[in-house]
Amino acid sequence: MVCVVILGIGAALAYPSYKAADNIGAVAIGAIAFVIAIAVSSGIQVADQWDRAVILRLGNFHSLKGPGLFFIIPVIDAIPYWIDTRVITTGFKAEKTLTKDTVPVDVDAVLFWKVVDPKKAALDVADYQSAISWASQTALRDVIGKTMLGDMLEGRDRISGLLQKIIDERTEPWGINVISVEVKDVLIPSGLEDAMSMQAQAERERQARVILGDAERQIAEKFNEAGKSYEHNPIAFHLRAMNMLYEGLKENSTIVIVPSTAVESMQLGGLAGMTALTMGIGQDGANGHKGVPASRIPETNGV
Repeated sequence: MVCVVILGIGAALAYPSYKAADNIGAVAIGAIAFVIAIAVSSGIQVADQWDRAVILRLGNFHSLKGPGLFFIIPVIDAIPYWIDTRVITTGFKAEKTLTKDTVPVDVDAVLFWKVVDPKKAALDVADYQSAISWASQTALRDVIGKTMLGDMLEGRDRISGLLQKIIDERTEPWGINVISVEVKDVLIPSGLEDAMSMQAQAERERQARVILGDAERQIAEKFNEAGKSYEHNPIAFHLRAMNMLYEGLKENSTIVIVPSTAVESMQLGGLAGMTALTMGIGQDGANGHKGVPASRIPETNGV
């Protein structure tokens, strides 16, 4: 717009000379107006909210400009860098890098950083974006080489914090602040992955067997306590045995064969005992329980 205005003014000034047949004067005025328009338009600059312009005057650092409208002197001033001050993400990785226990791994990570001093980022390093990328990769390889595989798989937060500290120390002289580092993935060889899976499965099976063995031990202790309580109380023992036999006949429609010694001890060999047991089962059937067929208990010795 400014260039058009200046050219219009120059044309208006050159028109009288052109009417007076002074073509050389008209051309000179037009040329001067064109040069002024180009110089003014190149001297007017606009920086975005997140940009900072590095101004060099005759090759030396002069100032930082932006955001908004600012002016420079054409030919004398130059803008070699526009520095973005927003948060920038950079992905980096380390492939086939050996851990402390000599296991090759591939690690992917993401770096979040921003420029806090545009002057240092422009003057102290040639290409600050490439420099921070290479610094991140070398730091990641150093950390992997000093870390065991198990610690790397279980302590990603610790690895991320260590990487952030190392990279921030390396990039601070360049006016760059590292906000955070996130380890995305850790890839290990497929053979080692299968072996670790088998190891984890075997460990789970071992824990299950230990729990089962402990449960059996506790059950055996309870049986031992119950046996001690029945040891000097034969009546309670006989009642428990008769209750177990009764529950078995009630729940399962089957014939139960018991040793003759158990029959004698529970006094089921006689007619009265059998009648009492059968009447008890019949009463339960009449009350709505599942029917139980007639059961026979042999009275012969032996099983």
